Amino acid sequence: MTPHIETRVGEIAKTVLMPGDPLRAKFIAANFLEDAQQFNGVRGMLGFTGNYKGHQLSVMGSGMGIPSIGIYAHELYEFFEVETIIRVGTAGGIAEGINLRDIVIAQAACTDSNFISQYSLNGTFAPIADFDLITATVNAAKQAGKTPFVGNVLTSDVFYNDNPEATKSWQRMGVLAVEMEAAGLYATAARLGKKAMAILTISDMVFTNEATTSQERQESFTDMMKIALEAAIS
Repeated sequence: MTPHIETRVGEIAKTVLMPGDPLRAKFIAANFLEDAQQFNGVRGMLGFTGNYKGHQLSVMGSGMGIPSIGIYAHELYEFFEVETIIRVGTAGGIAEGINLRDIVIAQAACTDSNFISQYSLNGTFAPIADFDLITATVNAAKQAGKTPFVGNVLTSDVFYNDNPEATKSWQRMGVLAVEMEAAGLYATAARLGKKAMAILTISDMVFTNEATTSQERQESFTDMMKIALEAAIS
């Protein structure tokens, strides 16, 4: 056990799908995993292990923001022998051509967070996803008849930004979408020699204020979920 996960080694699969919302983790377990068993409930951060097409997989919430996913990813990698975490999340679209409910694979993650300063690097670290996971996810998306966007995202510490022009600067640099966890996950995986990737559904459009409901975000992004599951077992 750790301060945030109440199970033992062996009760969590080597690959974990990690949505931000623990209720989305519960939805994935109930709808896609066979014989799913809950392994965590500390602080309401639900985690389940089950089987998908004969492969053991786990799914667990991460909470919102780099500090939260940083805790759970570190504990899963370091103390529970997890090798791969696939973030299954939502993002705000900012690039031209991106639309509501499009799927984005985060090849890399810029950030305005100070999280990476802990590593005492003499320069700027670029957090990136695992190449094999990207390839598997792109292939799984194509098999599902989907064409995902693959590229850079922004992992921000700020949801309600006091500067309404800030996101436009990232848009000018070709960033596809903004979310709040990927860079922390990627940096943690890099430090511990593990694998990570984020697949995201566009839940809102930053500049037009189009948005899905909380219920839609929790339950209706099944295309992304299925693609992540297929990538996880490939």
